[in-house]
Amino acid sequence: MRWDKVGRALLLVVLAVVVGLYVQQGITYLSVRSQADQQRAIVQRMVKQNKGLAARQQSLNNPATIEQDARALGMVMPGERPYAVTGLPGR
Repeated sequence: MRWDKVGRALLLVVLAVVVGLYVQQGITYLSVRSQADQQRAIVQRMVKQNKGLAARQQSLNNPATIEQDARALGMVMPGERPYAVTGLPGR
């Protein structure tokens, strides 16, 4: 038995194990990076949605918006006389 051949074979096995470990870590890294990108996209979408909801909340607290929405529902202010226009073309 030649020890130099055994030594070379053993070194190749060790090298293959080390390369395999690096490949496994690289795959794990890419997977985690992909998940982080997905989570970042979700956060950005939620921040945008939060800004829109905050703007909507602010507009709903506006008395003019409240009055406009109430009139769209057919409500009238106390003392006002409700009326309905009929016979308009296109209705």
